[in-house]
Amino acid sequence: MNRYKPIYLLLTLLTVVAALSSCGSSKQVVYFQDLKPGETEIKLPEVKAITVRPEDKISIIVNSRDPQLTDLFNLPYVSRQLGQSLRTNGITISNNQGVSAYTVDADGEIDFPVLGKLYVAGMKREEIAEYIKNELIKENLVKDPVVTVEFANLCISVLGEVNNPGRFSIDRDRLTVLDALSMAGDLTIYGNRSKVMVLRQEGDVQRVYGLNLTSGNHVYTSPAFYLQQNDVVYVEPNAVKARQSTVNGNNVRSTSFWISLASLLTSIGILIFN
Repeated sequence: MNRYKPIYLLLTLLTVVAALSSCGSSKQVVYFQDLKPGETEIKLPEVKAITVRPEDKISIIVNSRDPQLTDLFNLPYVSRQLGQSLRTNGITISNNQGVSAYTVDADGEIDFPVLGKLYVAGMKREEIAEYIKNELIKENLVKDPVVTVEFANLCISVLGEVNNPGRFSIDRDRLTVLDALSMAGDLTIYGNRSKVMVLRQEGDVQRVYGLNLTSGNHVYTSPAFYLQQNDVVYVEPNAVKARQSTVNGNNVRSTSFWISLASLLTSIGILIFN
């Protein structure tokens, strides 16, 4: 029986290899492997707050001590069902709690009541609010205006190996790629932590930034760390998921191939020994 011992060892080895081929190394799963608590300091890139672009929608609300006066500058709240759309004279009624929103036109302007055309492209929320406030005071329309500007339709998309892919609204001036991945429910176990892409359109150029989540230094210093509206975050599947997604498992790189081969050799060995 000793002469069959090498065959048993071979079969055992094939079974172990097949099992291990379906497992991922912790080096491929753990985030920020180069960061050490209390020891690592990383200089963050310059904060790039979100600025308004043509076709963006923003809500603008003016308040003061005289509500009747400020009503002239506030669009009416329109109650409607989710999913409906209404656009009149460059003003879009959003589906966000009935709040009316201004659409920035191709020239970067909005048509504001009484003040007329205002150029707002390239401005941050607080800059637009300050601009309108100063114009109201300068034109002696409102003495003590308080202007609030909010994003109405700004979104980012997260695709690939995440738990909840989809399109997510931007609710703050500074949104990071880590915020986006958190909103999408984090990466699945099949997500390739070292190959995350951020696709961004800058003018007529489509730029692609690569991120390696296993390196904190790489993530925090990337120009794509702070996201912009309409950015697309894509998480590539790892090798295990790629093998599982083949049309059939009958290729030498698939886990099922090695399991089937080990099972076949085991069966042959049993028949021979019996």
